[in-house]
Amino acid sequence: LPWFEFHTAAQRQDLIPCTTCGRRFAQDVLLRHDPICKKVFNKKRKPFNSLKQRLRGTEIATVKRQPPPKKQPGKKSNWRQHHEDFINAIRSAKQVTKALKEGRPLPPPPPPSINPDYIQCPHCSRRFNEAAAERHMKFCEEQAIHRAFAAKITQQPLAKQPVTQKKPPPLTTAVLALQKRVQEGPNTDKPAPSKEFT
Repeated sequence: LPWFEFHTAAQRQDLIPCTTCGRRFAQDVLLRHDPICKKVFNKKRKPFNSLKQRLRGTEIATVKRQPPPKKQPGKKSNWRQHHEDFINAIRSAKQVTKALKEGRPLPPPPPPSINPDYIQCPHCSRRFNEAAAERHMKFCEEQAIHRAFAAKITQQPLAKQPVTQKKPPPLTTAVLALQKRVQEGPNTDKPAPSKEFT
C-alpha cells in the first residue's frame, strides 16, 4: 500500500507546526512556508463588491451614486426631567388619596414642569417648541384681534329689532272636536245609560 507507506514515513519525520496557521511541515518546507503564510494572514482583504463587478463595462458604471442624506442630530434626551415629573405626580396623587381617606382638605397640585427650550406665547401664555411657536403665534395673534373686535361689537347697543308675531300651531281635527264638546257642556239630550241588572 503506497499511501500507508507514505503516511507512516511522514509520521516518522519530525514535522514542525507553523506559528501562523498551525499546519505541520518539514523543517526545510517550513522555512519557505512561514514568510508566505505570515504575509497572507496579515493582509486584510477588502470586501468583494459584486455590484461594481457586474456594472464594469456597462454605461451604468459611469453614473455616480448620490451620497446618503446626512442624519439629523436626534433630540437631546431629557429622560431625567420626565422621570422626576413622573415621581412628583405619583407622590402628589398619593397625598390626594390619603387626604380623601382622612377627610382633610386636598393638597395643592404640583407645579407644572416648564421646559426651558419652549417659547411662551404672549397672547395665551401657552408654551411651544420653536417651529410650533412660529406657527401658533401668528394664528393666536389673529385670534386675539378677532376676539377684541368681537368684544367691542357686543358692547355697542344694538338697534331694536322688530318683534315677529308668533302664530299658534294649527289645531288638529281631534283637538277641535274636544274643544267643541267642552264648549257645549254636558249633553242633556241623550238619556243616561240604564243600570238594570239581569
